[in-house]
Amino acid sequence: MYFYLIYKGMSYIEKKYNSKIKEVFEELLNLDENLLSQLNKKSVKNINEIAKLCADFNHNINLILKKYYPEIKAMDDKLDINSTLKFYYDLIFYLTDLVRNIENFHKIDQEYYDKLIEFIHDKNDLISGKYRNICTQELTAFYDQNSRQNLEKVLIEKIERKSRNYFTFGSLEEEIKKIALVAGAVSVVISVEDTLSKEDLESAKSIIMYEISEDQDFRDLAKIGEEIKKYLDSKNYESVIKNEIVITDAKLLPD
Repeated sequence: MYFYLIYKGMSYIEKKYNSKIKEVFEELLNLDENLLSQLNKKSVKNINEIAKLCADFNHNINLILKKYYPEIKAMDDKLDINSTLKFYYDLIFYLTDLVRNIENFHKIDQEYYDKLIEFIHDKNDLISGKYRNICTQELTAFYDQNSRQNLEKVLIEKIERKSRNYFTFGSLEEEIKKIALVAGAVSVVISVEDTLSKEDLESAKSIIMYEISEDQDFRDLAKIGEEIKKYLDSKNYESVIKNEIVITDAKLLPD
């Protein structure tokens, strides 16, 4: 789905970043076509190409979220952008799941490919229908003071209870980063395993690095590592904490 830019009344920077977002969405359209080409092969042999495309999708979405989207003020544009992003959040989640299943089981049901292909073909209808409805509700709730206060109250209660029941709404990578940030991290970076990490965990596939600010207690580092490890344990992944990193056998998409 393409959204039409309404420049009237916009600041220069908002016009510029709205245009940049449109360019990124056009690039994502090219990635869609490349992904369909790979999925139509329905072969585990091209999983590296699919994983690379998944990383490209993730990079482009992060570019919008971190650099361009914060400057968008018009609600109509926010709704259009969020609806499209919502589609790609789910696409990245499905692709990550596909890559992970093939890595673990070295095969996948052909119907899995068919469902993904159908999902991409239905992109425009999903964005204008399902995802737009979801985003309308979310934006309405966010900008309604009473609704926002209720949401904040629920979040505070969850944190205070320190529940160990993790409810996954996003990809494994997203959930790990959210858990680390809630625990006090100021930045979280995921990378692939290296020789040193293999010494601490022979089955290592990924490294999760995190930092705290200068005014934080050093004990916060230990807390962050423990929270990440508990989450990985709940998902049946093996992990070890070493200094300011967590090493795990979960195959995560690197930043």
